[in-house]
Amino acid sequence: MSVQESRPPRLAARRQPYVSRDELVSAGVAVLAAYSILLALFMAIAPHSFYSAVGPFGARNDHYIRDTATFSAAIGVGLAVAVRRAAWRVPMLTVAATQFALHSVNHLVDIDRAHPAWTGYFDFFSLALSTVLIVGLLRLAAADRSAERLPQRPRMKGAQR
Repeated sequence: MSVQESRPPRLAARRQPYVSRDELVSAGVAVLAAYSILLALFMAIAPHSFYSAVGPFGARNDHYIRDTATFSAAIGVGLAVAVRRAAWRVPMLTVAATQFALHSVNHLVDIDRAHPAWTGYFDFFSLALSTVLIVGLLRLAAADRSAERLPQRPRMKGAQR
């Protein structure tokens, strides 16, 4: 038996990623949907607790907190649908990214009006980071959609790869 025959076979390099882009986008959309729906439930069920823990800006108004919950719930439901319907991902991620970006700007304007003061900074930076992550998911989802629409080139007879 030669030396080469006694060696264990080499494992082929893995060419496919462990998680596909579609699976990554789907998981990200699912997490964002769950976050949006849970946040909406928190705001609707316990507006005082939400105000105390998350939104201590100005005077508390339970009605407006519940109004805001409806927006978060609607986005969450749309994202939940997008988990199963890939065609919904780019539009819903665009809506979510826009909402998070505008929400970030609103928190930047009021950054020094929260009580305690550190929550204004925390809220702004966490919203801004979330916006960046959602835009990243949006780019991945858009790239998937573009790849699906590319026409396949016909192969010539007898052509080798």
